[in-house]
Amino acid sequence: MLLLALDTSAAATVALLDDDAVVGRFGSADTRSHAEVLAPAVQRVLADAGVAGADLDGIVAGVGPGPFTGLRAGLVTARTLAFVWDVPLLGVLSLDALAFDAAASGAVPAGTGFLVGTDARRGEVYWAAYRAPSGGEDGAVLPELLDGPHVGAAASLPKGRPLAGRAASLYPDELDGLPAFATSDPDAASLARVARQRLLAGEALRDTAPLYLRESDAKVPGPRKRATA
Repeated sequence: MLLLALDTSAAATVALLDDDAVVGRFGSADTRSHAEVLAPAVQRVLADAGVAGADLDGIVAGVGPGPFTGLRAGLVTARTLAFVWDVPLLGVLSLDALAFDAAASGAVPAGTGFLVGTDARRGEVYWAAYRAPSGGEDGAVLPELLDGPHVGAAASLPKGRPLAGRAASLYPDELDGLPAFATSDPDAASLARVARQRLLAGEALRDTAPLYLRESDAKVPGPRKRATA
């Protein structure tokens, strides 16, 4: 199964997976240049692997939650490429990638609950609650989504559960972070692994409707006020 994955819910990441093996990847921590770097990154990743777009079995897109501008750049790119190359387009919750990494690494004990949280800006966090798989080989069973995704202040998150994701390093006094994942953002390679396991299990994936969870910072100007003397 040859999958190309893109996620721009936080950092811009691209990965090409042949079954479970990563054969190409790109990452940029710059959250303001997603639209500029994404298409060239896809082109380079595919070219380096000697893969044409039409050879793909699917394109996996992280649907957020994430800020409006960055998330939109990734989804528009994924939708355009899927249309042009006539390959299936698959949506995956971006937080699922972080949850997968935390569970597959063994950082979260089997069968226990944990949180995933990323930076939502404005002093808020995008977050969701998961349960680590209770058995099977590492990574062979996906974490179960229990609640979310949501957006809110760090202090409003459920207490007493470890958190994977960048939110842990941003709000260390309010969140109990998993050290190995305290600065992590969703990764496209993990996104593809989540999609692959769901496809192999015969599960339905999401569409690519974006999860903004709140309105854009940009607002349409209101009517001009009449000047008075």
